[in-house]
Amino acid sequence: MRVWLVAGEDSGDQLGAKLMRSLRDLAPEPIYFGGVGGEAMAAQGFASLFPLDDVAVMGYLPVLARLPTLLRRIRETVADIVAAKPDILVIIDSPGFTHAVAKRVRKAMPSLPIVDYVSPSVWAWRPWRAAGMRPFIDHVLALLPFEPDAHRRLNGPVCTYVGHPLIERLADLRPDAHEIAVREARPWQVAVLPGSRRSEIERLMPVFGAALKCLEERVGSIEGVLPAVTRHRALIERHARAWDIPVRIVHGEEAKLRVFRRARAALAASGTVTLELALAGVPMVVAYKVSRIEEAVARSLIQVPTIVLPNLILGESAMPEFVQSDCTAEALADALALLIEDGPARAAQVRALDRIDGLMRLPDGDEPSRSAARIVLATCSPHAA
Repeated sequence: MRVWLVAGEDSGDQLGAKLMRSLRDLAPEPIYFGGVGGEAMAAQGFASLFPLDDVAVMGYLPVLARLPTLLRRIRETVADIVAAKPDILVIIDSPGFTHAVAKRVRKAMPSLPIVDYVSPSVWAWRPWRAAGMRPFIDHVLALLPFEPDAHRRLNGPVCTYVGHPLIERLADLRPDAHEIAVREARPWQVAVLPGSRRSEIERLMPVFGAALKCLEERVGSIEGVLPAVTRHRALIERHARAWDIPVRIVHGEEAKLRVFRRARAALAASGTVTLELALAGVPMVVAYKVSRIEEAVARSLIQVPTIVLPNLILGESAMPEFVQSDCTAEALADALALLIEDGPARAAQVRALDRIDGLMRLPDGDEPSRSAARIVLATCSPHAA
């Protein structure tokens, strides 16, 4: 069996590696893998057509700057798939790159099954993309439980919720008795998550620092702890030095998870980290800022009432969010103060967080990667050359 995988960034590489393991476990015959991936997939014996960094580009300006390379890599990827004649193609996230590949492959090989692992955010913005995927995608594997309904509503391809990879890490996110005691003890620990992209960090670090100072004035001594993204370590440390309140900066995945297990509350940029915090049971305030141009575009395209993933899963605005002009130090501090101290606001959010597990777990308790692998194998059939 020949399975071609095409990832476009690090998160897709991680998903691809887990999918490879599960496919090997479940397939009735040996599998040969090919395509594009990164270090995690390489550790599973995957030989990428070219380095993942060549196509791991986000944002309009960076994409324009790398456009000749991206177009060349798209052509090379398509040519490789057509020459290899695999039994199935699985594209993984990064729709700007992977969908360009899939469209061209479908034209060259109309009968080759194509599975899209990770749905684009058609439920949030540019909803017409869902119907536009039907001609070149046979099955979408969704990471969020509300996405299959969104694709049905928007006339998208067949879509199945296979589970978010974070639900495989619940043991790493849940505090033990000692860590629960730390959550309750003063000075309270506040997790500070200003985002993983340079632009997010630049915009949010100053207001987050001011918010922590305001918070301390409201509730007394606190300990801010910031799990830094390694590649932006110097930038984060430079911004933190300008704060009027000290913050402890930690590095590495284990240190980040330890912070989540001990934090009384969190101040976070909108993104996947809010799901990590939710599964760790950490009450949070969510903030986001973009450029004025991006804001103007977003206002005309965004289709959802909230940008916070746990809120979308819950179907309610349980986590307060402050976006653009609402994202001020005073507003963030006021909302955090209500979550730090015991009271109705904290209790209500804790109750909402307790529901996240049941909504995200798969009914049969299966692991997401194995659920995804079963659908890939069911979709896979020898194609007509």
